[in-house]
Amino acid sequence: MSPQMLSLLREAKVIAVVGISNKPERPSHDVAAYLQAQGYTIVPVNPALTSVLGEPCYPSLSACGKAVDIVDIFRAPDAVPPIVEEAIATGAKAIWMQEGVSHPEAAARAEAAGLLVVEDLCIKKVLMTYGGRP
Repeated sequence: MSPQMLSLLREAKVIAVVGISNKPERPSHDVAAYLQAQGYTIVPVNPALTSVLGEPCYPSLSACGKAVDIVDIFRAPDAVPPIVEEAIATGAKAIWMQEGVSHPEAAARAEAAGLLVVEDLCIKKVLMTYGGRP
C-alpha cells in the first residue's frame, strides 16, 4: 500500500458508498457495514433507496450536502465518469473503485483534479490487512 493510501485511510472520516445495496449479502452492504464498524461515517448513495445501515440514502453524491473524504464506487465501470465529476465538484479527496471497477480516463481526470485514485481494490480487504482502521 502506498503511503498516500495509508494516510488517506488514517485521516478520512466520511466515506460515500456509491451504489450501495440494502441487501446484507451484497459486497457494497458488507463493506459499508465494516466501514461503519471501523468508525467511519458512511454516506449511502443509491437513488432507489431511502436508508441503509441506519443512515439516510441519497440519490446522488451532490444531493448529500456533506463533505466527503473518500468516494467508494460500487458501480459498473461505464458509470464511473459522472461519479468522478460529482466527486471533483463536491470537493472529495479520493476516488476508490472497488474490485472489478476501473476506468483509466476517469481516474486520470480525478488525478488531474488533485484527487487520490485507487482502482480495482476492496477498501475492506485493505483495512483488514492492518487489523482495521490504521
